[in-house]
Amino acid sequence: MSTTQTLARLKDLKLGGMAAALEHQQNQLGTYDELPFAERLELLLDREFQTREHRKQDRLVRQARFKLRASIQDIDYQHPRNLKKAQVVQLAQTDWLERGQNLLITGPCGSGKTYLGCALGHQTCLNGLSTRYYRISRLLLELTQAKADGTYQKTLNQLAKVKLLILDDWGLEALKPAHRNDLMEIMDDRHGTHSTMIISQLPTDQWYAAIGDNTLADAILDRLMHNAHRWALKGESMRKRLQEID
Repeated sequence: MSTTQTLARLKDLKLGGMAAALEHQQNQLGTYDELPFAERLELLLDREFQTREHRKQDRLVRQARFKLRASIQDIDYQHPRNLKKAQVVQLAQTDWLERGQNLLITGPCGSGKTYLGCALGHQTCLNGLSTRYYRISRLLLELTQAKADGTYQKTLNQLAKVKLLILDDWGLEALKPAHRNDLMEIMDDRHGTHSTMIISQLPTDQWYAAIGDNTLADAILDRLMHNAHRWALKGESMRKRLQEID
């Protein structure tokens, strides 16, 4: 079988990484000739593995639907807002996600909460774990529509399987009774198995009143706050600071 035929066969088998690596070897005359067959094969397999990993990461990032393009490498630690690099490095790993722990990010408007959340979510995707970002109002609207078209339980099941669920703008709008029940369903499904990140302008001691029902507030916050990591950001708006620099 000729090299051209081999390349065509690899592509037919959806082994594009191996095909690209083989083409590279063929174009580098003399570079790989003295390598044993097993080593050359290992190089082809490594390229295929890397290609598939990158494809998976890209798919997870698309499915997450982040509000911002953010990276933990680009997080600003110079602006004084009660954020330490060690905290970010710790949560950029997957240990807390494997334990089903939560993360609560609070702070004033413009303190970079959403950027931090999206950056950690993006890193979660790079680590090969499913992530989904929602503004809380959009999620509740989606659930209302799911009830109308008969896909409510399917939607809840999908949310329950996401490794990291990011809910932004928590507590900004008053909750209707049905919305409280929706949040209870979500938190109960995810409790102890998968992680939820909450991003809010309200400090955590105001969340109870924001939910608006004593019984459901107790149940929801017990599942959210138990064994949760907390980042309470402070300081002036970073957007204001950037405008002053410009």
